[in-house]
Amino acid sequence: MTGADDASGPADTGGTPWSGRTLSGTGFDQDDGAADPAVLRALEQQAAGPSVEQDSALMRRVRAARWIVPIVAVPAEPGEVDGPAAETSTDLAVVTLAAPDGRRALPIFTSAAALSAWNPGARPVPVTASRAAQAAVSEGCQVLVVDVAGPTPTELRPSMVWALSQDRDWLPSHLDPFVTRAIAKALEREDAVVGHAVEDGDPTAGGVLRVALRLVPGLVQSEVQSLATRIAERLATDGEFRGRVDELTFALSPADAT
Repeated sequence: MTGADDASGPADTGGTPWSGRTLSGTGFDQDDGAADPAVLRALEQQAAGPSVEQDSALMRRVRAARWIVPIVAVPAEPGEVDGPAAETSTDLAVVTLAAPDGRRALPIFTSAAALSAWNPGARPVPVTASRAAQAAVSEGCQVLVVDVAGPTPTELRPSMVWALSQDRDWLPSHLDPFVTRAIAKALEREDAVVGHAVEDGDPTAGGVLRVALRLVPGLVQSEVQSLATRIAERLATDGEFRGRVDELTFALSPADAT
């Protein structure tokens, strides 16, 4: 029963009257589905030569841009039905992808055409970058993949997704003051550490934070390993730190090393 005969007037299938409802816009009511040329240029430049500078420039464009998230129809969960037959129904669901390394990714697209090239049957839903990232987090996705079918498929790393989900500027982890303070705090109780530096661990690919530790001389291998484990465990308990750092490595050397 649709509720069309209720005293309140026509209603939806749940019996809630349509009367008095208002439909709000998405904020993209005039969007024609085309890609932002500035975003496309940033993607091309980042693909041609990844660097901290290119990552930062790309993320500024990503944060400000409109994105398209694909929604697809999936069979609804079966329920108990009174009677000999039941109507087939479907739900709409966000699409997620599984990478070979076990990570999950949410695909997002610069344009309706880029989405159609990947899956013509998917429904395009325009969203802000922060909404897309929040959807990724909600779905348990570690990364966002831009234009997975090309022409310049690009992966936005976990730290980038974290920043977008909070609608804040992304910083490379070795230049992030929060990360620097968290590392200094984790080292406070370690008398064997006489100095440290926070560095970009992979300038050509990005995403790796290297903590270079200068240690008192004379430590044996087991002591060094135990030290590194303690520091890593302290940092791992800090959810904000984990969100801002994609990958963490240590470089260890004695204080008198040249």
